[in-house]
Amino acid sequence: MASGGARARSGPPKDPRSERSDRMGFSVTALPSGGFDGDVPGFPLSRVSVYYVFKDEGKTVREFDEDATQERFARELELWAFAWSTPQAAAWARESWRWHSVAMWVRTAALCESSDAQAADKNSLHRFADQIGLTPAGLVGNGWAIAADEVAEKRQEKSADDEAAPKAPPKRRLRSVNGGG
Repeated sequence: MASGGARARSGPPKDPRSERSDRMGFSVTALPSGGFDGDVPGFPLSRVSVYYVFKDEGKTVREFDEDATQERFARELELWAFAWSTPQAAAWARESWRWHSVAMWVRTAALCESSDAQAADKNSLHRFADQIGLTPAGLVGNGWAIAADEVAEKRQEKSADDEAAPKAPPKRRLRSVNGGG
């Protein structure tokens, strides 16, 4: 085991507003709160084969399951499309070297949805999510922050104000005048 030296996530997280972060050149990259709206690249991994495992006369038998293989790959493609709709995908689009890690998160997520998942698979899923910034800790570790959607906040404030204010009867604009004319 290594001794001494810096380790990932040791100490307090970097504060982008501090003078020390300024001196070190640390800054946070703002990601679009509405998600990524660019082109989704092709899924970079080949189809994984799924096997049906059973016992026959005391021996373990593995048979290729074409339907399960197709279903798993279809689910991976759905998760790939979902991943590329997130704000983090705006950063991945600029850093194609991350695409394999994103694909491995997708593959692991699909596996974790199945009954074949082991505890180690679920641990790997969390690690991949951190690496690609899909967790709060991953966002901080990558130096990313999801930008606040100020327009949506204003819309919500206005609708909340409209609902909270009691409706007064409209004031009369014309008044009748007695007498002449």
